[in-house]
Parts: sequence; C-alpha cells; structure tokens
Amino acid sequence: MSDSTPVVTRSNRGQWENQVPGHPELSESFTSKEEAVDAGREVADRLGLHHVVEDAEPTGAITDEQE
Repeated sequence: MSDSTPVVTRSNRGQWENQVPGHPELSESFTSKEEAVDAGREVADRLGLHHVVEDAEPTGAITDEQE
C-alpha cells in the first residue's frame, strides 16, 4: 500500500479506538486496550501498514465508575 500512515490505537475518553488512515469504515472503538490493540494489529497486517499504540496519559479522572 502506498500510504505509510500507521494504524493508531489510542485512548479517547475512557474508550480505546483504532484510527485507520484512508479507511474510516475500519476505525472502531473498544472498551479494553487489549481488544483495541489486537484489532488494530490485525487491520494493519491486512493493509500492510505499521501499527502504533499511543499510551494514555494519566488525567486523574475516573472513567469507569463502579456501582
């Protein structure tokens, strides 16, 4: 593939999302980092792209409240 922009897995407001360059229909959100990383790696392999995981910066906010 001619596009060298990587598939990026990152945290966004408590969810993990994959952004796929040139293929917004393949971009997905997940509740766990592990699921997002696995899916991002699979899509990147299929498209012949690199896969990058951007770790979330600690914000001090609770994003998953327990009842």
